[in-house]
Amino acid sequence: MDTYGIIGYPLKHSFSKKYFTEKFEKERIDAQYLNFEIADISLFPDILLSHPTMKGFNVTIPYKEKIIPYLTELDPRTKEIGAVNVIKVTRNNGDVKLIGYNSDIIGFQHSIGPLINKEIHHKALILGTGGASKAVQGGLQNLGIEWMYVSRTPKEGQISYKDIDQNVLDEYTIIINASPLGTFPDIENAPDIPYQLLSSKHLLYDLVYNPAETKFLRLGKENGTTIKNGAEMLELQAIAAWKIWNS
Repeated sequence: MDTYGIIGYPLKHSFSKKYFTEKFEKERIDAQYLNFEIADISLFPDILLSHPTMKGFNVTIPYKEKIIPYLTELDPRTKEIGAVNVIKVTRNNGDVKLIGYNSDIIGFQHSIGPLINKEIHHKALILGTGGASKAVQGGLQNLGIEWMYVSRTPKEGQISYKDIDQNVLDEYTIIINASPLGTFPDIENAPDIPYQLLSSKHLLYDLVYNPAETKFLRLGKENGTTIKNGAEMLELQAIAAWKIWNS
């Protein structure tokens, strides 16, 4: 039986195990999908050693960047953005190779793409600077959308939340929450942006999918924006991950 799994911390509300377990049952695939909730990335090699039938991993918060030193190589696009959410495991006469990919780029790009109005959506604010934000950056780049990172502790080329004013929002009409803020059970929190300055020309996209309508999206909708959560992105990236593992 082939084995697949996800590493992250915590994994209480992980989408992947349910998705792949149902896929294996429905399509009669002789495989299992396991959750590996590890408190430190240094435990990753032990997982690999103890599961000799492992063919692939998903990687989630907080390890999308921390996993990279443990990998044999990176797909070129993944190396460029510096974040991994899929690992393909290959074995040849005892030689194990771990190749890192990022299917979040594909999932995000194809999920947000149909909502983009080329007449008004030219630039995007990415809220958060973690591993997920790098996939968002990659997807936006593929779509020809300029971006700016927003951080609580901005580095060169980034802005802080307090810098977001009417002038910024007139220029940046796509806003993406790439942070975990607002995820269940923390549903009363939302990124600190001036929602009252939003309008129907704005598109708000939240990578969070639980709850389906976060406070970030609700406040945007109340001001007439177009909104979408990360549920479709998750499914699309899972489909892409399966293709990577079996290519």
